[in-house]
Amino acid sequence: MQKTEWVLCPICESKTRLKIREDTVLKNLPLYCPKCKQENLVEIRQFKVTIITEPDAKTKSR
Repeated sequence: MQKTEWVLCPICESKTRLKIREDTVLKNLPLYCPKCKQENLVEIRQFKVTIITEPDAKTKSR
């Protein structure tokens, strides 16, 4: 049986609407929090949520 946990908002630390297993790997996921009403781009590995900061639009190469 795989261990599962709710993904917590990296800002307010409340539960989101997403549940993951311990072997779940997510990259560039737009995670929305219904409590603080913020959306953050995150990466998730082994239940660890990391916010991805997007590069400035002016510095992007085409």
